[in-house]
Amino acid sequence: MIRNVVIGVLVLAVAGSGFWGYQEHKEKNAILINAENTYQRAFHDLSYQVDILQDKIGNTLAMNSRTSLSPALTDVWRITSEAQNDVGQLPLTLLPFNKTEEFLSNIGDFSYQTAVRDLEKEPLNDKEYARLESLYGQAGEIQKELRKVQYLVIKNNLRWMDVEMALASGKENTDNTIIDGFETVEKTVSGYSESQSGDPTFTSAKQENKNFQNIKGEVISKEEAIKKAKKYAKMTEPIEVKIEENGKGSKYGFYSISLVETKTNNEVDMDLTKKGGYPVWYINNRDIQNSKLDLSTASQKAVQFLKENDFESLDLFESAQYDHVGLFNFVTLQDGVRIYPDSVKIKIALDDGSVLGFSADDFFQSHKKRDIPKATLTAEEAKTKINQKVTIMEERKALIINDLDQEVLCYEFLGTINQDTYRIFINANSGREEKVEKLKNAEPVYENLL
Repeated sequence: MIRNVVIGVLVLAVAGSGFWGYQEHKEKNAILINAENTYQRAFHDLSYQVDILQDKIGNTLAMNSRTSLSPALTDVWRITSEAQNDVGQLPLTLLPFNKTEEFLSNIGDFSYQTAVRDLEKEPLNDKEYARLESLYGQAGEIQKELRKVQYLVIKNNLRWMDVEMALASGKENTDNTIIDGFETVEKTVSGYSESQSGDPTFTSAKQENKNFQNIKGEVISKEEAIKKAKKYAKMTEPIEVKIEENGKGSKYGFYSISLVETKTNNEVDMDLTKKGGYPVWYINNRDIQNSKLDLSTASQKAVQFLKENDFESLDLFESAQYDHVGLFNFVTLQDGVRIYPDSVKIKIALDDGSVLGFSADDFFQSHKKRDIPKATLTAEEAKTKINQKVTIMEERKALIINDLDQEVLCYEFLGTINQDTYRIFINANSGREEKVEKLKNAEPVYENLL
């Protein structure tokens, strides 16, 4: 009797295990099929978008009027964004595909910046038409290579999951049609970017002015960099120091420094420029448990830090508090004009006023003495360009970077609609509404809402 019961239990256990295994296998297959369908859709969408992209760019070459050209270039920008989105959904994380993504990004930048300007007053010049012709040819080559891959995928019923498995296992160097095809696409695009690197019109706006060309001073040694880092960190000895030299051979290189206070195990990391020894960014990983200072007092601590480190003529334009940390954004103030490209961000601990974070990357890339142009419009004339529903609270002059990546002088207006606050920039010469920003409202305390 007992034997039969045991056998019955074992049979049920085996059956249960088998059923569980079957369910697991079924669910796993469903997940794999769903992933495969997603990859197939993204790939065929990418091929389609590149087909359309090449046609659309070709259409712009035959257009001459703003009424036709602006919408067409806007369409090119839209299609490029969709193609980039499709690339992002493919399992290409471990497969270098950055040149193709860069190519799509450059098309997007060029088409957007051209579409938003007044083409009646500033039509396409010879270089820009040459740029369009080049993009048309490049898109055609990429289209041809993608079609080859697409043909082989359909003909041989290839699976994208095999690509992901190959990449994950490090076997991407084995014979894989899809991987080989995309590497061919990447090499094709890489050839274009290398041949055009000398022409500034072929450079994405996001890649321009990335060197600290306006920094002054002598190149410092590692020992001098460590000395400066200790000054910024204000740590007590003993301190463990790690330093690495980056950008070797470049006058715009920097030192990456890590300081650890052995007594508290507190760590500070920062980058200093080789030239001049200026802090590019700084992070103190100390944990903050309480707040003893208000934002006003903390902002004074931020100003003090800037003065101690030779940052002059900076104006605080934005502040916020998150938990026990104050965040402050400063910009250069020249002749009463805010220079927004020259921005410095600082995080202050609200328990003791120490600096937790600092970023001056934007400042060092763009800071210089500028010849600020005169405004042809008065503030009152500029104000008439603003929506009448906005109640103006403050006004001043400001220099900003517009959507065409140009520095323009504006009137900056701070205004409200109901409970929302907006920062509005009106071009001081053309009267154009360059930018409108909705400022963040104070975050509600959700614990009090539950």
